[in-house]
Amino acid sequence: MTEQENRKVDAEIAKLIAETAKINKESHWYPLVVSSGIFAVVFAILKYIG
Repeated sequence: MTEQENRKVDAEIAKLIAETAKINKESHWYPLVVSSGIFAVVFAILKYIG
């Protein structure tokens, strides 16, 4: 491998690591967002019925 190819591979690895960190951060909040949405829908239905 040439030096240029090594730098390109290193850049791709850094990009993948950054994307993985972003996905891990988002997946931490996803259950909270979904449960909040479900709670809001249930609350709206109960308010509509009552």
